[in-house]
Amino acid sequence: QVQLIESGGGLVQPGGSLRLSCVAVGGVFRLYNIDWFRQAPEKQREWVAGITNGHTPTYGDSVKGRFTISRDDNQSTVYLQMDDLKIEDTAVYYCKGVGMSKAYWGQGTQVTVSS
Repeated sequence: QVQLIESGGGLVQPGGSLRLSCVAVGGVFRLYNIDWFRQAPEKQREWVAGITNGHTPTYGDSVKGRFTISRDDNQSTVYLQMDDLKIEDTAVYYCKGVGMSKAYWGQGTQVTVSS
C-alpha cells in the first residue's frame, strides 16, 4: 500500500509563490509516474502537471511557464513550484501516483490566492 501526503499549501497574494510537496510512504517510489491535479469549488478536477518515472515533466496550458514539477527519488518526493500565482489558481491540489497497475491519491492541500 502506498500513501501520498501533500503539504505546502497556504494563502498567498497574486504574483506570489508556493512550493507543494508530495511525499510517498510505501511502495517503490522511483517506479511511479506522479501527477498534480487541482479542484476549485464547483469545478471539475483539472490536471496540472505530471512527471514520469524517467523524470520527464509535462504541464497543463494554464500553468505552463509558471509552475515547475520535479522529483527527488531518494526522498520519495515530488515538488510543484508555483510562481506568479493567480487568483484562478485557487484550489485544492492533489497528487496522484500511478505504477504497477495501481493508482493512489493524496488527501489534498489547499492553495488560496487572494489579495
